Amino acid sequence: MEGDCLSCMKYLMFIFNFFIFLGGSFLLGVGVWVLVDPMGFKEIVAANPLLFTGVYVILALGSMLFLLGFLGCCGAIRENKCLLLLFFMLILFIFLAELAAAILAFLFREHLTREYFTRELKRHYQGHNNTDVFTSTWNAIMTTFDCCGISGPEDFEESLFRLLNPNKIVPEACCQRNSFPGDISVEQCMSGSVAFRHNKGCYSSMVDYFETYIYTAGALAIVVLTIELFAMVFAMCLFRGIQ
Repeated sequence: MEGDCLSCMKYLMFIFNFFIFLGGSFLLGVGVWVLVDPMGFKEIVAANPLLFTGVYVILALGSMLFLLGFLGCCGAIRENKCLLLLFFMLILFIFLAELAAAILAFLFREHLTREYFTRELKRHYQGHNNTDVFTSTWNAIMTTFDCCGISGPEDFEESLFRLLNPNKIVPEACCQRNSFPGDISVEQCMSGSVAFRHNKGCYSSMVDYFETYIYTAGALAIVVLTIELFAMVFAMCLFRGIQ
């Protein structure tokens, strides 16, 4: 009876990790496909720092799932204690890292306020500077979400951006795209024309965007944590059952 239970657990763990392995392989394939430049797609991704970073996040996640699934499958089917222990330690590390991230997010939640982001934008945003990570990140955010500043264009008053660019009211990232022909609209936008720029703040735009997915993300996080807990239990039971 004990042998049948152990055999059932072994094959369940193999199937479970096989799907993880397939998921990791798929994510790796997508990441590599983007990086090898199919039909100029790499240039589209490289032009947007958020998308460019996302590709490497997909590659890292795919690699981790690929390794996790491989260790779980091999450890289960071969009944190898070393592989099962390595699988358990990796799952435990991921679980503890996620727990630490949740605790840090709770402890530093005051740094996610509108006032904090406004203060940082005024101090560090430079305008058009692709070598500065802070500036290029905010340029990508304003371009992606069609927004300007944190609460609005007035956030650039008495800021580092205005000090470096005294003739510009707002940066080019705040300007509307493809609405008017030529570069005249961009120049008028940076000079202060309300008609050619985005007037909604990025804080409201991002909150509206993420509120759409907050429940989905929460449910997904619970599912992932549950799967990780079951995986650790399966691995330890199988590890202890192997002679």
